[in-house]
Amino acid sequence: MKISRRVLAAASALLMLGSGAAFAQAPAPADSLKVTLCGTSGPLPVRDRAKPCVAIQAGGSLYLVDIGSEASENLQLWRMPIATTRAVFITHLHSDHIGDLGEFNMQSWVAGRPAPLQVVGPPGVEHLAAGLNEAYGPDHGFRHAHHEHGAVKLPIAAGLLQARVIPMPAKPDAQGVQSHVAWRQDGLTVTAIAVNHKPVAPAYAYRFDYKGRSVVVSGDTIKWLPLATASKGADVLIHEAQNNGMTRQLSDGLAMIGQDRMSSILGDTVSYHTTPVEAAEIAKLAGVKQLVLTHLTQAGLPFFTPEAFTKGIDAVGFPNWRLAKDGMTIDLPVGGDEIRFGQN
Repeated sequence: MKISRRVLAAASALLMLGSGAAFAQAPAPADSLKVTLCGTSGPLPVRDRAKPCVAIQAGGSLYLVDIGSEASENLQLWRMPIATTRAVFITHLHSDHIGDLGEFNMQSWVAGRPAPLQVVGPPGVEHLAAGLNEAYGPDHGFRHAHHEHGAVKLPIAAGLLQARVIPMPAKPDAQGVQSHVAWRQDGLTVTAIAVNHKPVAPAYAYRFDYKGRSVVVSGDTIKWLPLATASKGADVLIHEAQNNGMTRQLSDGLAMIGQDRMSSILGDTVSYHTTPVEAAEIAKLAGVKQLVLTHLTQAGLPFFTPEAFTKGIDAVGFPNWRLAKDGMTIDLPVGGDEIRFGQN
């Protein structure tokens, strides 16, 4: 049967867009620790920014730190090799950090992930995994019944989420750090680090070490000196940042127009986030090579500009910083100290 060029073009487009993107995956990079920012906003809706998500490729596998809403779509549109995903590391159980876990689990399973997806994080991830397994149970059954035939296999067991709770030491070590090795496989070591996001507790940062290269993802936290200690020697620190002055301005403005509820909720957030200046101070103390500011809740607000958001940061004396964008890549080739920034 002769197939027209139009049909071939349509098939190619399907592979590049939507659910088919999972199958048209980008080639694996040369041996490196590669980071892709797949979600860089916070709970507020921001055009062109998904909720928090960091993708890390190492040893032929993909790992995620958090998976907020819209991030799963980004990963597919960028042709990330989602079928190779081994684990999602959850920093904490705020909704903007877990909102796309069910969808990502389904999509990576349909793309060919051969084993259950590990959900690694603080106590509570076992309930998260169990709840989503129950909620998606009928969907998995339908897809298995409809699509598993011939060479296409969709084993339901491989589509499950499997929780792994990280047991954090009760007390800090001599340097004031509470940490626990959460993953060690194929040359990659992932260490969970307790941070301070109270009343959200526990909350974790994660350090990824692979063949001499390293990246730390802060999760949500106030300025936390133990994180600087745990980040010593890392190539890149990806740290959350919120401009509290801008937040207070918006909170005051909402109160002036009678939006007391939202004013109060927004005003509360200044008590458990880190400012850009404070993040730079942590990066300087840690001696990291690069700082990337993410979780940019204010990026979609009318008065947001990078200059206003990062005012005062240069006075810290840490010049190697930049604001995250969805699709930003950071490649850390093995065997050297080069840091390559790119954009999907």
